[in-house]
Amino acid sequence: MNREWIATANTLARALPYLQRYDGATVVIKLGGHAMGSDAAMDDFARDMVLMQQVGLNPVVVHGGGPMITEMLTKLEIKSEFVNGKRVTDAATMEVVEMVLSGLVNKRIVQAINRQGGKAVGLSGKDANLILCEATDPKLGFVGTPTKVDPSVLRVLGQAEMIPVIAPLGADVTGQGYNINGDTAAGAIAGALKADRLLLLTDVSGVKNAEGNVVTNMTAEQIEAMTADGTIAGGMIPKTETALEALRAGVRASVILDGRAPHACLLELFTEHGAGTLIRLN
Repeated sequence: MNREWIATANTLARALPYLQRYDGATVVIKLGGHAMGSDAAMDDFARDMVLMQQVGLNPVVVHGGGPMITEMLTKLEIKSEFVNGKRVTDAATMEVVEMVLSGLVNKRIVQAINRQGGKAVGLSGKDANLILCEATDPKLGFVGTPTKVDPSVLRVLGQAEMIPVIAPLGADVTGQGYNINGDTAAGAIAGALKADRLLLLTDVSGVKNAEGNVVTNMTAEQIEAMTADGTIAGGMIPKTETALEALRAGVRASVILDGRAPHACLLELFTEHGAGTLIRLN
């Protein structure tokens, strides 16, 4: 008998406890712009989402698109400025942000999932008042911070066995649109859904200790201590902050993992060792 087939069957058998564990669970996945670098990577991600749903999970995808926004702004000769790592979004930039996120990026992910046999629906935080927000800082222009998330439309889509794919945009009470950091939007949505897991796909293998090794399990207290002593620094700080905020809002666990690794989500959910840093409150 073919050894490859036996290995595949063995893998499926070992995954059974995890398949049972996550049956009916909601998992919010933040897909970063860099993780969408190739068609092959996108197809792998889409296949994993369809598989997750097929075995009883309710995946909700929230995506970024920073590199694509930068590329389009450059083509249109619109200058882009950053303050503390956040893109200053004036009216002209906001038009491009919405065009790229809701149009180009969102539909690319939707189409990839549909090609793999799933039923994905693209929307943004502006649809059905999913994300209400307010201005984060006047210096940043139309950059928003979520103040309220109404996940009812996501529950309806989940019950219809459809996979929501969400662009991180929102609006205030007047209808003014805002650009929201993708991690922040994913954390807010996961908290509103009381998701079982928030998976933040990044370009690193997880949270590393002072020796440079990935820490596979962490508590909020450990995260805060490593941030205070400078071990957690730079771009990892907002990701760990998002992870902790989601936990405080009711998410069971947050995971920071390498979105470039093949089948990262499946490895995290359906294997004994996982694929990144799992964070719990305590």
